[in-house]
Amino acid sequence: MIEDPFVTHRGLLFTVAYEMLGSAADAEDVLQESWLRWAAVDETQVRDPRAYLVRTVTRQALNRLRTLSRSREEYVGEWLPEPLLTSPDVAEDIELAESVSIAMLTVLETLGPTERAVFVLREVFEMPYGEIAEAVGKSAATVRQIARRARDHVAARQPRVRVSRSEQRAVVERFLGALRTGRLQELMEVMAPDVVLIADGGGHAAAALVPIHGAEVVAKLLSGADRTVAPYETTTVWLNGAPAGRVEIDGNLVAISLVVEDGRVTRIYAIANPRKLTRLDEPAVLAR
Repeated sequence: MIEDPFVTHRGLLFTVAYEMLGSAADAEDVLQESWLRWAAVDETQVRDPRAYLVRTVTRQALNRLRTLSRSREEYVGEWLPEPLLTSPDVAEDIELAESVSIAMLTVLETLGPTERAVFVLREVFEMPYGEIAEAVGKSAATVRQIARRARDHVAARQPRVRVSRSEQRAVVERFLGALRTGRLQELMEVMAPDVVLIADGGGHAAAALVPIHGAEVVAKLLSGADRTVAPYETTTVWLNGAPAGRVEIDGNLVAISLVVEDGRVTRIYAIANPRKLTRLDEPAVLAR
């Protein structure tokens, strides 16, 4: 019995939708809508089911992105992507791991919907321009121009230094150790002087509403004045293809993703919105 192409390619389809939306919950909704459309299709008339399904998911994700744009504009504080628990295997595909990182998804959020779709399909999944053109409803020539603009936009904003997973893990563990003990000096030593902390509480958890800059200010905020009341429990986990932190403070969960350059933390993404922390118990299946 031949497996349904939708089931065969589900990991790929989820990854496409997730990278376009930055939200696992919205990606699952897009997959449900796409499956309903696929179920109504005569499969014998589909020459390339994989390409057909990617196009379908892309169109549904574009529709979802456009409807989400207003709600994200009205979001309380900083908006960050929904983190995913991943297996260490995801990190073995360096391009995939980089494309689903919290840092990259945050950069992709600065692109328009069509630019984001084109960038994801071309740079991550290496789809031909002609297929992308069908998916986004543009000419191949226009898609080439959009791809170049999006590539330049992302390159100007993403971290320029790629570190090994072992170095990333070592710095994450140093950071979490300093966070757990609340030692101000140790926190400052593991962070770059110009470190930036971006937190997402979404109005549902305590979090800074704007980015916090500078090692001393960030360290004082993270070390906390009430540590005797609410000690930090920290665990190193794999989030979005990289070593990261799972932190519990008085029963409240925070996912922490770090950008590391030259052995120090340059950017901290702290997701505290409980609505975005429902995917941290079971590893997500990602593929390309």
